[in-house]
Amino acid sequence: MVWWYARGAVRALSENVFAGLRAVDEVEKKRIVWRSRRGLLELDIQLERFVRDVVPGFSDAEWLAYSQMLLLSDNDLLDYLNGKAQCPDQGLVPMIERVRAQR
Repeated sequence: MVWWYARGAVRALSENVFAGLRAVDEVEKKRIVWRSRRGLLELDIQLERFVRDVVPGFSDAEWLAYSQMLLLSDNDLLDYLNGKAQCPDQGLVPMIERVRAQR
């Protein structure tokens, strides 16, 4: 899949996907869930709960937004979820807030 490449290429692909809003198939959903497993324990715990309780009910647009959020580095994402820093990408803020509210 394309998201394993450079961040800019992934973002360009995802913007095109949002424009066409194609369906997210089951294989892609499993890949997104797998990418929720992170290297930082604190982050892994937060995302594990979110994936278990909220993600299964996502619409295709929400799957894509969550996938975009997972492109962030572990340290940045943890800082955003803990409120230590504000995400500069305003498109990711609603999903970050949703994960933060799930704690």
